[in-house]
Amino acid sequence: MGNTAKKTGRLVALAAAACVAMTLTACGGTSADDAKDGGGFTYWSMWREEEPQAKVLKAALDQFQKDTGITVTVQWTGRDVSKKIGPAIAANQSPDLWDQANDAIFGATAQAGQALDLSPVLAMAIPGESGTVGDVIPAKYFDMMPKDPAGSNHYVIPYEVASAGVFYNAADADLGTAMPSAPSTWDAFLAVCEALKAKSKPCVASDGGETWLNELYFDGLLNAGGVDVAKLSADKSGAAWDDPAVLKAAQQVEQLVKGGYILPGYDATKYPAQETNWALGKAAFYNNGSWVTAEVAKQVPAGWKFGSFSVPGARAADAALFGFAIPKRAKNPGPAQKFIAYFLQKSMLSGISTTAGNITPRADIPAPAELEAVQKTLSAGQVRMVFDGVAGDWQPKVLDPGYLKLWHGKTTAADFVATAKQAQISFWKTQS
Repeated sequence: MGNTAKKTGRLVALAAAACVAMTLTACGGTSADDAKDGGGFTYWSMWREEEPQAKVLKAALDQFQKDTGITVTVQWTGRDVSKKIGPAIAANQSPDLWDQANDAIFGATAQAGQALDLSPVLAMAIPGESGTVGDVIPAKYFDMMPKDPAGSNHYVIPYEVASAGVFYNAADADLGTAMPSAPSTWDAFLAVCEALKAKSKPCVASDGGETWLNELYFDGLLNAGGVDVAKLSADKSGAAWDDPAVLKAAQQVEQLVKGGYILPGYDATKYPAQETNWALGKAAFYNNGSWVTAEVAKQVPAGWKFGSFSVPGARAADAALFGFAIPKRAKNPGPAQKFIAYFLQKSMLSGISTTAGNITPRADIPAPAELEAVQKTLSAGQVRMVFDGVAGDWQPKVLDPGYLKLWHGKTTAADFVATAKQAQISFWKTQS
């Protein structure tokens, strides 16, 4: 993965320096039972206390405190933690450790140079195991992230991985006949849709107003065509929209719409109406994040078996990380880093799969049965952030308005591209 050899040498050097500076027992390769460190740190979590991830983390925190003597003061802050971290840093009252999705951590802290480089953590020994944190977390998860002002993309250490994909019921007999294996090209996907249409079964479920979900097809097709959405969005001249691969992706979306492959009435429904219809078997495919399996768990009939694949032709699987970060101004970064390494133990981290029902970054921890296909996709090759990490106002102001018209069959691919190009030119003229 990229500059792995160079990274390894740098991490070892940084870890050696970190051991001297912080005297973390994990650096010396000893287990948590070998010494009592004392001291403590504060931790703000994105999870509410009653959520399964919180229960997994709480059990690990309790055991960590017993094993090390380090006191941890936890606030189960909830999803608004990323909104609170900036003001806390400004007031010099930030926690020593916090967690959130990688894009939220980047936007709230790393983008402004306020996140600690956690490269030394990757070289720390995992208590009770022979390897390091860097040994069990694939480098590709860091490689996909944008770099902070200092050039680091190690401002998050992930403990949970999500992915977007096209989900389906692998036990559906009609679908099994039409699709003996997951389609690897867009034309093959449309052929499956055509075969289902011949049986009067809609191919795709979609709530027409859910712009982000419906744009996942376009995002995957852009990736298939070699288009980096981040670079596309950053072109102030708008010329990037003239790339033939952009038009082709839009035309492929248009094929799906004009082919009549989307569950009828989708353009007048709101979430989760069509998600429910998909779970009831009224359409074959539903493009969403891997959290969808939990959302419909109580709706799908007995015998349902979740399958998934990336948008056909996509060169990399979509991935989103949930993990730990440390503010640069943290008062107690040492023990916080030690807990990160502690939680990455297989015995601890497995709870994210078995209790919280999600995928971990460790390939040696099996995903829940409903996410086996997602884990296989993530393990097979490269990964990327959805929309290549584009955030902010670009999507709602440039992409969304014209795309919904395309998705609803009210404009052509060529007109959509032309409209988006002009919207992007106007957008950048308004940015300071």
